[in-house]
Amino acid sequence: MARRQARAAGGGRWLPWLGLALLPLALPPAAAPGGCPSACYCVATPELVQCRRLELAGNGLRALPATLLPAGLEELDLRNNSLQRLAAPELRSLEAPGLRGLRLTLGSNPLSCDCALRPFLAWLRAATTRVPDARSLRCAQPPLLRGATLLRLRPEGLVCTAAEGGEPGQLETASYVFFGIVLALIGIVFLMVLYLNRRGIKRWLHNLREACRDQMEGYHYRYEQDADPRCTSAISTPGL
Repeated sequence: MARRQARAAGGGRWLPWLGLALLPLALPPAAAPGGCPSACYCVATPELVQCRRLELAGNGLRALPATLLPAGLEELDLRNNSLQRLAAPELRSLEAPGLRGLRLTLGSNPLSCDCALRPFLAWLRAATTRVPDARSLRCAQPPLLRGATLLRLRPEGLVCTAAEGGEPGQLETASYVFFGIVLALIGIVFLMVLYLNRRGIKRWLHNLREACRDQMEGYHYRYEQDADPRCTSAISTPGL
């Protein structure tokens, strides 16, 4: 009996500690100690917080702090920052085993649609499900592509001038191609106008041909008159 009472007393000493250990699991996230954020899970001390959603919107970020992101992060809000693109090292960090399930929101960033955007564009097309607002992303610059939908761009259409560190001659080549397209459109419009007015043009050509024929007949008649010897003798002897 004494042994049973001792065991019961010993078990009773462990019950409060067991309750404290289970307290973070029993409490909802918003009511956890230390004012734990509603999207995070906290343990008994406020220094240890486990979050699955991270909001960095409106912080003026110019680069993605991929190396500082914790493994297992599921949501990252990067809207309304100063991101012009995601560079190749940042994209490689997003493919790390602990971040492959991460979903990004990138709307309202001044994306620069130049040749440096090509790696990000290729990644975005392959990982559209990881960016919920991918289809609404648009270019902020250069002026020629401002407002263009990112996923509708072709990589070869993203060019940089030599002064910007891009491939030399690409911008000039694109300008020549654009000029050639404009000339081709003008030619097509001209041919369409000719086709639609083919009857009037045919009538005009007929009248022009008749006028030329009358003119040629007049020249031929005068030539014959000048070549007739009777007319020549009459002109040389006016008194007869």
